[in-house]
Amino acid sequence: MTSTAPHDKIQRLRRASIFASTPDDVLAAVADAVEEVQLAPNQQLFAKGDHGTSMYVIATGLVRVHIGSQTIVELSAGEIVGELAALDPEPRSASVSAIDPSTLYQIEQSTLHSLMAEHPEVVQGIVKELARRLRVTTAPYGFSI
Repeated sequence: MTSTAPHDKIQRLRRASIFASTPDDVLAAVADAVEEVQLAPNQQLFAKGDHGTSMYVIATGLVRVHIGSQTIVELSAGEIVGELAALDPEPRSASVSAIDPSTLYQIEQSTLHSLMAEHPEVVQGIVKELARRLRVTTAPYGFSI
C-alpha cells in the first residue's frame, strides 16, 4: 500500500488535539517517525490484554473500542487510541477494531517520551485529552471532575 505524503501526514497529525499546538517542524519529525497502519473493516488493531507500548492517531476511518461485543466508544479521524499503554506499558484495557477502512499512525513509546521531554505542549495535549475522557466517562455517574 502507498504511504501518505509527508504534508498530508502533518495535517492529519495536527487534527489530533494532543498535537494542536505543536510546531510544524516537530510534526514533520513525528510524521517521519510514525508507522502507517491500514485496517480493513472488522480487522482488529489490538486485543484486550495484549501488551503494547505504542499509541495511534486515527488519520482516516472509524474504529471502535470494545470489550468483547460491547462497544465502549467509536473514534474517528483526529482522535487517539492506545495512549495509556504508551504512557504506562500495562496490558491493553480494551480491544480496538476498525468499523470502516482506516489508516492509523503508530507512535512508539520512545518517540512519545522524546516528544514529551522536548515539547511541553505535547504533554499538555495528552493531559487535556485524558482529562476530557475522564469527564466523559464519569459524567453518567454524576461525578464532576
